[in-house]
Amino acid sequence: MKRLVLVALAIAALASGLTFGPTRAQEVTLRVHTFMPPVANPVKHFLLPWAEKVGKDSNGRIKVQVFTAMQLGGTATQLLQQGRDGVVDIIWTLPGFTPGVIVKDEAFELPFVHRNTRSTVLALQDFVEQHLQKELAPYHVLLVHAQAGTLFMTKTPINRVEDFKGLKLRTPSRTNAWILEALGGTPLQVALPELAPMLSKGTVSGSLLTYEIAPAVKMQDLVDYFTTLDGPQPRMSTTVFMFLMNKQKYNSLPADLKKVIDDNSGHNLAPFAIKVWDMIDADGEGVMRSKPKNKFVTLSAEETGKYRKLVLPVFDRFKDELNKMGADGAKVISDAQSLVEKYSK
Repeated sequence: MKRLVLVALAIAALASGLTFGPTRAQEVTLRVHTFMPPVANPVKHFLLPWAEKVGKDSNGRIKVQVFTAMQLGGTATQLLQQGRDGVVDIIWTLPGFTPGVIVKDEAFELPFVHRNTRSTVLALQDFVEQHLQKELAPYHVLLVHAQAGTLFMTKTPINRVEDFKGLKLRTPSRTNAWILEALGGTPLQVALPELAPMLSKGTVSGSLLTYEIAPAVKMQDLVDYFTTLDGPQPRMSTTVFMFLMNKQKYNSLPADLKKVIDDNSGHNLAPFAIKVWDMIDADGEGVMRSKPKNKFVTLSAEETGKYRKLVLPVFDRFKDELNKMGADGAKVISDAQSLVEKYSK
């Protein structure tokens, strides 16, 4: 009778998914939160493919759910806090949304530091180790990266540095705003959805923007001139993004699942990000060039030289701010420049 009872218990346990041996391998759900809408290129071409790959590499033991457009609540300015406090497991955001929290990375947004996606993204991986350990201590860093770079998209032509004087443009970050101020223009830092109505009403004459996002704002129809610089650094600057995981959540994973995350982070993930952002930037430029009315201007070497001198105060402004925070501003900037140079070779 005893034997029959044990057999019955074993059958019942199997039927209910229980076992008498080791417990089932741990399964984990990770929630990714971002301000980007579901149709945005970073979601379609970066976040969702990353989620799928992590799921595949873990044999289905990690399920990554991507929540867009702040679906889980809060505002874009709260994403860093949400990731830090474990309200969500992973965030993809612009640290510039929350000024003063993570600052040193803005060295890559200064004029004439960024060259191209590849060198800046690779440089940022080293820069994180050198300068951002304290600021990023609450997180497990998946990737710190940048886009292909911003340029001037305007209704009126820019052929000389004097053409910037009085120009009212929307800027995506405070460093871009500093650049425009140094050139004699007037920056307006407003949310991207506000740009198209402002251009239609004539409130602004254009924007510092990347090709990647331009089609979403219909810049191919709203402006006529796309201006870059002469030489190996044609874009005005870039914008830094952060893909961060709550550190406690990462630490709670078993070793084999940590390895899955590590295999899809940092220097391992950087080549994919570079490929994605170069692709979506090229696609956006193609849309801008599809309109015969649009003109693509490169400032002459002489005018670019004048531009370079005019924006020098931006470096001093950033350096002074870092010094006030107790950092060595000159070293932070120098290291960013050296790392980009290293990966440009």
